[in-house]
Amino acid sequence: MVSSSPSSSALIDSKSDMIDALAKGCKPKDEWRIGTEHEKFVFYKADNSQVPYEGENGVRALLEATQKHSNWIPLMDEGNLIGLKDPVGGGAISLEPGGQFELSGAPLQNLHQTCSETAEHLKLLRDIAAPMGIGFLGLGVSPTWGLDDISPMPKSRYGIMKPYMEKVGTLGTSMMFRSCTVQANLDFSDEQDMVRKFRVSLALQPVATALFANSPFLENRPNGYLSFRSHIWKNTDNARTGMLPFVFEDGMGFERYVDYALDVPMYFVMRQGQYVNCAGESFREFLDGKLPQLPGEKPTVADWEDHISTIFPEVRLKQFLEMRGADCGAWADICALPALWVGLLYDQNALDAAWDFVKDWSEEERQTLRDEVPKTAIHTKFRHGTVKDIAKEVLKFSAAGLKARANLNWEQVDETQFLAPLNHIVETGKTSAERLLERYEGEWHKDLNQLYKELMI
Repeated sequence: MVSSSPSSSALIDSKSDMIDALAKGCKPKDEWRIGTEHEKFVFYKADNSQVPYEGENGVRALLEATQKHSNWIPLMDEGNLIGLKDPVGGGAISLEPGGQFELSGAPLQNLHQTCSETAEHLKLLRDIAAPMGIGFLGLGVSPTWGLDDISPMPKSRYGIMKPYMEKVGTLGTSMMFRSCTVQANLDFSDEQDMVRKFRVSLALQPVATALFANSPFLENRPNGYLSFRSHIWKNTDNARTGMLPFVFEDGMGFERYVDYALDVPMYFVMRQGQYVNCAGESFREFLDGKLPQLPGEKPTVADWEDHISTIFPEVRLKQFLEMRGADCGAWADICALPALWVGLLYDQNALDAAWDFVKDWSEEERQTLRDEVPKTAIHTKFRHGTVKDIAKEVLKFSAAGLKARANLNWEQVDETQFLAPLNHIVETGKTSAERLLERYEGEWHKDLNQLYKELMI
C-alpha cells in the first residue's frame, strides 16, 4: 500500500529514535493481540487463468465490488485502486504484484475471532466473485502459471522492486508474482520477552514451513519441492532474507536489530505521495544526508518504518513479531498458523518449554533445517530423528499453551481445535503437498485443472 506522507513524521535525531520505533510495540499481556494475514490467487474459473487488473471482471472491479459491500476506505496509487482499509477494526485488503488478494486481519483477542474473520472475508469474496466467474486458490505457489502469463498490478513500488530483485536473486520475481503465504503477527511485553519469542520462533520457523508445505507444483508439473515457496525465498535477496544468526547472540535486543536493518539495502523513499527509487542505497548514508536521490535530506521515523517493512527474514521484527515461514492453504490451515504460534508464544510455560527444546541447536543445525525443509518438509532428518518428531513435541507445547489460555467459543470449545490440521499431518506423516502429489499421480491423471476445482477456498 502507498504509505502516508512522512511530512508529519519527526526527523530521526539519533539511533534511539529508530530503537524507539520498535520498542513502542511493547505492551502488557492483557493488550496482546493476534493479527493474521493471508494471500490467495485470483483466477477465472472458465480456464484457470490469472485475473488481470483491468476489465469488467478484473481485479479492480473485484476491489470496487468489495468496497461497496464492506464500506471500507479505498486506497489509491496514482489513480489506481490498490486496496481497502477497515476504518473501524483496522484490517485491510491489499494486492500483491501478481494480483494475489491479501487480507491483513484486524488485531483480535483470540483465535475464535481470527478464524471467524477469515471465514467472513472468504464468504464475502466468494459471493462477490461468483457472478464474475472468479475463484480463489489457497496454495503456496501458483501451480500452472508461467511468469509471462501473469499481468502485474499497478502499484508503484513494484516497478522499483522487480528490476532490483532481478539483479540480486534468481527467484525474486517468482516470490512477487506467484507465491502466497499465511502469516501471524504477535506482540511482546518488553525487550527480554521480544528476544525470547524471536529466538523460539526463528529456530522453529523451518518446522512451521514443513508443517504447512503446500507448493509442490510449478508450470503444470511437480517442481521437486514440497514447499517451493520456501525455496523461492532462499533465492530472492540474501541481503534481506534468512535465519538471522545474530538473534541468538549475546546482546540481542532492539538496538542489535536496528544495526542489522541499517545495513539492508533500501528500496524507496516516499515523498509527496510518490515513490523515490533508492534501490540498493544505504540507509546509513540517508542518515548522514548523503542519499544521492535526496541530497542533503535526512530521514524521518516514517522513512525508517517503511524501510524495515522491506526486510524479509523468516521472522521479522516491527512493533510486533511476524511469523513468515508458511505456505498458504485451505481455510483450516489459515486458522492453524496463528494457533500454532499463539500457543507457543502467548503462554509463558509453553514459551519456556519451547526455548528449552531449541536452545542448544547450533547455528549450523538451524540453517540446515532451513535449507532442507523446502524439499523434504517433515521428513527432513535432524539429529537422531526427523522434523516430524520435532513437530510432534512442538504441537504438544502449543496445545498446552492454548489450553492454558482457556478461551472458549459459544460451544465451550477451546482454541486447541485449530491445531487439528497440523496434528493430522504429524499423525499421518503426510503434508498437504504430498497429498496433492498423490492425487496428481492418481485420480487427477496429472491434470492440474482438477486442483483449481477441488481446492478453491
